[in-house]
Amino acid sequence: MERLLVLARHGQSEWNLKNLFTGWRDPGLTELGVAEARAAGRRLKAKGIRFDVAFTSALSRAQRTAALILEELGQSDLPTIADAALNERDYGDLAGLNKDDARARWGKEQVHLWRRSYDVPPPGGESLKDTVARVLPYTMREIMPRVLRGERVLVAAHGNSLRALVMVLDGLTTETIPGLELATGVPLVYRLNADTTVASKDVLDRDA
Repeated sequence: MERLLVLARHGQSEWNLKNLFTGWRDPGLTELGVAEARAAGRRLKAKGIRFDVAFTSALSRAQRTAALILEELGQSDLPTIADAALNERDYGDLAGLNKDDARARWGKEQVHLWRRSYDVPPPGGESLKDTVARVLPYTMREIMPRVLRGERVLVAAHGNSLRALVMVLDGLTTETIPGLELATGVPLVYRLNADTTVASKDVLDRDA
């Protein structure tokens, strides 16, 4: 039985390009972001990977990324489930601010703490710990049972919501996970054992 789980961070968004904190705000993909998503689909196709179901967040940049990947695979009609549980981390009062402007306002060290600590939230927002606390229960309830019964699952989401999954799958600690960078539009292909441990992991980067 193939227990396939593919994680893909959305392609570059308009606010990624402008160096803005995005969180739950909903900018679209840039032209580069569209190209990244399509390239991800082509790399998956080259590996012979197809899906039975896709999951994505309630935000359009992740939803469009999923749609573009599936279009490249010839699977545009695939059932796709969107849920806010997979949304990006909520950056609260930082959302919409340029990261350099935020450093000028609150100080470089404070902004770094908000961005790269595990359990310190920005004002009005979520810490990575908070994000993990909503992503993991949803994953264990809705996504993992499908993988374990042999469905091939795509999850197109966000840097921080996917960090929550990678932390568990790769056995990373709360000290190391905040510094993990997930590139836009690069699929992580996991094949799991029956006990949900990782049998293999393949990073389909731009040189694949």
